[in-house]
This record gives sequence, C-alpha cells and structure tokens, in this order.
Amino acid sequence: MSQTRHVPVMLQRCLDLLAPALEASEPQHPVVVDCTLGLGGHSEALLSTFPSARLIALDRDKEALRLSGERLAPYGDRATLVHAVYDELPEVLARLGVPKVQGVLFDLGVSSMQLDEADRGFAYAQDAPLDMRMDQTTGVSAAEVLNTYPPGELVRILRAYGEEKQAKRIVSAIVREREKEPFSNSARLVELIRDALPQAAKRTGGNPAKRTFQALRIEVNGELAVLERAIPAAVRSLAVGGRIAVLSYHSLEDRLVKQVFAAGAATTAPPGLPVVPERYQPRLKLLTRGAELPTEEEVAENRRAAPARLRGAERIREDER
Repeated sequence: MSQTRHVPVMLQRCLDLLAPALEASEPQHPVVVDCTLGLGGHSEALLSTFPSARLIALDRDKEALRLSGERLAPYGDRATLVHAVYDELPEVLARLGVPKVQGVLFDLGVSSMQLDEADRGFAYAQDAPLDMRMDQTTGVSAAEVLNTYPPGELVRILRAYGEEKQAKRIVSAIVREREKEPFSNSARLVELIRDALPQAAKRTGGNPAKRTFQALRIEVNGELAVLERAIPAAVRSLAVGGRIAVLSYHSLEDRLVKQVFAAGAATTAPPGLPVVPERYQPRLKLLTRGAELPTEEEVAENRRAAPARLRGAERIREDER
C-alpha cells in the first residue's frame, strides 16, 4: 500500500498551533508527542518543521508502527515509536525518563490505513470480516459485539456513539438475524441496515450504515473511555508554555476535549474573592475560539477532513501540589 495517498488533516494549522512551544529557546531539544501516529504524516511534518525537536509517537496498531517506522527512519534517534494506547502516555513518559513535554498532538478517529485496508472491517463500502480492532492482538471484535450484546446495550451504543436515531429499528433487525446466523462480515450488516431504515432516513447523510459502523468502532476500541483519561493526562504532561492540539471527528470526542480544556482555563476560586490566589488561577489558555474547522479547499482535496474539529490550548501554570 502506498504511504503517499494519506493527507494529514489540518496539518499546517496544527504545526502553527504547536510552533511557539517547539521553537522556544528552552529547552534546547523540545519533546513533542504524537499520540496517534497512524501512517506518520503529522509526525514526519513535526520532525522536518522543528529540526531540534525530539518526537515520541504512540500507536496501538502494530502495522501502523511498522509502516511509520520505515517512513521516519531518516530521522534516526530523534523519533521514538511506542506500541501503546494514548491513555498510557504517563507510563510511556515515565519509562523514557521524560518528566514534561513541550507539545502534544492528537488526531483522533480511524487512520487512513485502517479504513483503506479492506480486511480490517472498518469500512462499510467493502465486504470484510467485522473486526474493527485497532490493536488486533487484543479485545473483542465488532462481530462479537453484534452477536453477544443484549439488545438494550446495542441500542445504547448506537444512540450514544453513532447518534443513530433509528437505533431501535436496526437493533431489532440485528437480533432477529443473529438468531438465524451469527454475523461475521460487513456486507450483511450494511444490507440489513439499508432494509431496516425507513425511506426518509436513507435520503440524507451518506451511507446509512455509517453511524452504526462508527458506534461499533468506538465500542470495540473503548475510544471515549480512553480519551476521557488521555486528554487530562496529556495536559498534565505539558511543561509551562507547552501546547496541545487535538483533532476530533465527531461531536462526542469534541465535547470531551472542550470540557477538559474549559475546566483547565477556568478559575477554581470560590465566588466573591476580591483577589484570586495563585492556586485557583487557570492552568490553561485556550488557543482556538471554539473548534476550528478545515477550509473548503482542504475538504475539496481531502474528504476525510470534512468532519474535523481542531482545539488547542497552552499550559500557563503548574498544578498546585
């Protein structure tokens, strides 16, 4: 598979957001963490744009690590690639003896490689085994979720993670079909969803299976639970003056990021104090007004950028001990 076709989303804007922290004179060799290495597009740009920076990059997908390892080989020991899920960032930094970092980047969602490799089962456009695990060495597959979860739990997942209004209809059809024969491949699920939806629901919003596939992927990989731990951990790992940029692709992820950043940027003082003591002062300064969106030109060039939302923040104070 070619590595050139992957276009990193909102790349220049991410670099601009992180630049002040990675170009500062102290420390001499700033550390930047790419928490979602994927095919290494953002990582390669970070290494080439900031020649004094050291990169630590995480991915739970061993195939992504292998391919990115080849891509980043020219940068030698400036790049350290680690097989880990991004909520393991504190342990990874402790193991590498890195107390604080100057930059953190998250590009959430599925990497292009996982979508493009048919046999991974992420894409609804082609028939494949219903797997969807980002780390294929561990955890339950999408097929197991479909075949074993109680109906009420499936409805909850489709509503919460896929924002699927027709969740009950789809789950009724799934439960009926799985009793005849367990699910194993994506094409059967796509067909079932098409048949289950009323005509009006099929006319809007692209492939009718899109929301269900998103919901299954988030459940299989525990993405929101991981993110809930990962964003606060990443903020805590930043040195004062360090910056974090997060690209998310649906409202649930974006809401989580927004909440963590907003809490960090708020004062925690009891109301009515004439002067706010240092320990109650905000820890973060927001760098984006709300969430920034990709430009129309970028979406025209790279349709995967369309749902992207970018938020950035800068660490302005240490936590009080």
